[in-house]
Amino acid sequence: MSATADHAEERTNPAAKLGFEPGQVVQEIGFDDDVDQDLREGIETVIGQDLVDEDYDDVADVVLLWFRDEDGDLTDALVDAIGLIDEGGQVWLLTPKTGRDGYVEPSDINEAAQTAGLSQTKSINAGKDWSGSRLVTPKAAKTGKR
Repeated sequence: MSATADHAEERTNPAAKLGFEPGQVVQEIGFDDDVDQDLREGIETVIGQDLVDEDYDDVADVVLLWFRDEDGDLTDALVDAIGLIDEGGQVWLLTPKTGRDGYVEPSDINEAAQTAGLSQTKSINAGKDWSGSRLVTPKAAKTGKR
């Protein structure tokens, strides 16, 4: 695919900028009525299958964690998410944007990620109401694995 085609897909499919790949198993946690349905559908289009839910009983390549301030302790949620991914996997933490109900301070995200043993490698605009933070284990960060 050309660079121009890549940019076109990023504009039409919000999931393209998150780096998902065909065949990946993506486990979704924290689903509720407020999630970005276009982003979810875009991810499913890229990976070629449905997202798996919290009851999935195998390891995933990526955890998609929708998290709001009132959802409890972010560090605990991230530690739980790490246990769900394959070695070298990643967590996409999606939090409401500034001014939206459930907004999480970027400093709280950074502190929780570090405490959980994760490194933040990317932050993006993940939709109209959501921001995304790509979090990886130190081993994944060193190898560049997505």
